[in-house]
Formats: sequence, C-alpha cells, structure tokens
Amino acid sequence: MDDKKELLSALAIDDREREVSGGISRYLVTGFGALVLAAIAWFWLLPIDSPVPVDTAVAEKASAGVQTQSATVLNASGFVTARRKATVSSKITGKVLNIFIEEGLYVEQGYLLATLDDSVQRANLELSIAKSRAALARLDEVKVRIQEAELNLRRTRNLEQKKLASTADLDTARLALAALEARLVGLESEADVAKSSVKVLEQQLKDTEIRAPFAGVVILKAAQPGEMISPITAGGGFTATGICTLVDMDSLEIEVDVSESYINRVKSRQQVTATLNSYEDWAIPAEVIAIIPTADRNKATVKVRIAFLEKDDRILPEMGVKVSFLEQNKQPIDPVEEVSGVMVPSSAITIEQNESIVYVVDGGKVFVRKVRLGRRQGQSRNIVAGLNAGETIVMGLNDALIAQLSEGRSVTAIAVN
Repeated sequence: MDDKKELLSALAIDDREREVSGGISRYLVTGFGALVLAAIAWFWLLPIDSPVPVDTAVAEKASAGVQTQSATVLNASGFVTARRKATVSSKITGKVLNIFIEEGLYVEQGYLLATLDDSVQRANLELSIAKSRAALARLDEVKVRIQEAELNLRRTRNLEQKKLASTADLDTARLALAALEARLVGLESEADVAKSSVKVLEQQLKDTEIRAPFAGVVILKAAQPGEMISPITAGGGFTATGICTLVDMDSLEIEVDVSESYINRVKSRQQVTATLNSYEDWAIPAEVIAIIPTADRNKATVKVRIAFLEKDDRILPEMGVKVSFLEQNKQPIDPVEEVSGVMVPSSAITIEQNESIVYVVDGGKVFVRKVRLGRRQGQSRNIVAGLNAGETIVMGLNDALIAQLSEGRSVTAIAVN
C-alpha cells in the first residue's frame, strides 16, 4: 500500500511547475494569435495602389511671337438666340396622360414627347369603323338586288316579246333596276364618307401623341401628367398651352443692336470675333449673316444677325456675348505680344473649386498642381504660372479618370505626346 502511494506521488506534477508552464503557454498562444490578427488586418485594410494608366504630354515652352488679327472697326454686345425654337403643344384640347421628357434632353425629330387621354377619340374611331362596315354591308346588299332586278328585267322582256307580259310589267322591271342603281350610287357615296370619317378620327387619335417637330434640346418642361392642355389659351389659367419648349442648337446665332451712326461699318459676310460673357478668354470666329433692313426708332439701332463658324456645347441660348466687327480685306497686326509660360493640351486642364489645376507625373506618381491660365490657341492652352517646361502632365481628363487620380497615386504612362 505504501509502495503505491510513493509511485503516485512520483507521478504527480508540482503546482509551482504547473503554474509556470501554463502561464508561459498562455502568453505564447495569445501573442501568436495577436500577430496573426494583425497580419490579416494589415492585408485587408492596406489600400491596393495599382498604377492607373494615363495619357501624358510634356509641357512645352511657349515661344514668343506676334499675335496678328484683323483690325477691329466696331464693338457691340448682344445675345445668343435660336432661329429655330418652338413651344410644342397639341392640336386638340385634352388631359395629359404621360410625359416622356425632362429639361436638357436631346430629342430627334418625331420623338414622342407626351400622350393625351385618348379614350374619347378611340371610342369615336371604333364607332366610325362600325358605321363604315354597315355602309359597306348595305352596298353589298344593293349590288345583289341589282343582279336580281337585271334577271327580272330580262325575263320580263322575253315574256313581253312572247305577248305573255304587258308593257307595264316591262316598264316596272326597268324602273326597279334604275332605282336600285341610283341607290347603289348613294350607298357608294355613303361608304366613301364613312371611310373619310375613319381617316379623320384616326388622325385625331394620332393627335393625342405629341411628337417633336424637329431635332433639338428641351429647355423647358411646361406641363405635368393630369393637367389639361390646349392649343389656345383658355380662361381661368388652369389649362396649359404647351408641353415643352424645344430649341435646335444648330440654329444658334447672335443678334446685336448696332447704332445707326455706325451701321455703315457693318457688311454682309463680314468677319466677326465673338466672346461669351461666361468665357471671356475664348474668341469664337463668326461672320455677319444679314443686316435687318429696318431701324428701331426708339433706340436708334439696327439689328444685325451673326452666325457662329464653330459649334460648341458651351454656347447656350440667351447667353450674353460681345462681338468685334473686323475690317475687311486688311490684316493690320496688333503690337507684339510675347507669350510666356508653357503650352499644354486643353484636355490636361480641369477646374476644381474654382481653381485651374493639372496633374503632374513625377517618379511614376501623380501630384495635383494649381496653375494660372493664359490665352487659348486652337487645341492648346497657355499656362503662365504653376508649371515649368519639360514637366510631364496627364491629358485626356474626364470625371472617371479624375476620380482615380488622388495625390501621390501611382500611374503608368501609356502614351507621351
């Protein structure tokens, strides 16, 4: 018995050894687990900065030169107007059922702008079609009766020749055929009227669909579903007179009022430089279309129409514009103007928070740089401050690309111009 107790005592683990060993193991497991969790967190939370492919260009030093242009003989101001502008309405009075447009939407000619409630027009059309079918049925009936009358007349004539029928019987048969033939003519006219009535009602049903009369941009949405609309102004002010206002952007031109004292300086086809009030550094080539042959006695001015020679989405109706009429057949030059700074593609410049910026590529990374702009020259733009010649910049900027170009982001140049 004592021997067994001694053996068990030898196998027992001392409490001090258990405490030390267990503590060390717990610390090791806890530390290892913390390292694993830290590694996982670092792997998942660390942003993946994959290089963004970009087109690049090198800023070139602007060469000094002379800016030449035709001499200005007259300055005036006016507004951008559209020669083709329409308030689109319906041909009939009705309740608006659906509208398929919003302001700013470009539509092609014939585009469905809105639909009116067509329940009455559809019912009238179905009624007219039924009347047309009835008229055709009566017409077919009379044609059959005419065949019967012709047979009866033929038999009566044979009988009359054989003295088996009287002359009165023959006359009666002849007159019965004539009456049916006259009835046939009347029914044919009624059938034609019914067909025409169907066509009219089909057109009225089509008139419940309001379509664009020409291609253009919707600049005003004037009605909502559920409203009454009419081609004429209705009393009470509860009826709209149009669905929308449509403008053909290709018909934009400039209208200016020129004083009578200087109208002799303006000629048809004369070259003009136009500058929008919104883009004062953008010179738009234009030319005189026509001088309206009448004067405004109240303002002592003559209206002049001017055509844009370049189309651009930035030109909008009713914008203010300044124009300079250029002297014809002469090209005097302005004083020498040295251009400073660098020249870059216009697509390399963007506006953020009213600041002009470019994205400079250096060491495979992109950096935001504020710049000060100069004049525009064709597809290029002069930068007078903020960028040095020889620096590489990102071109072809758009919203999707700008969203990826954060400060210090890695990029890969796929083209250098």
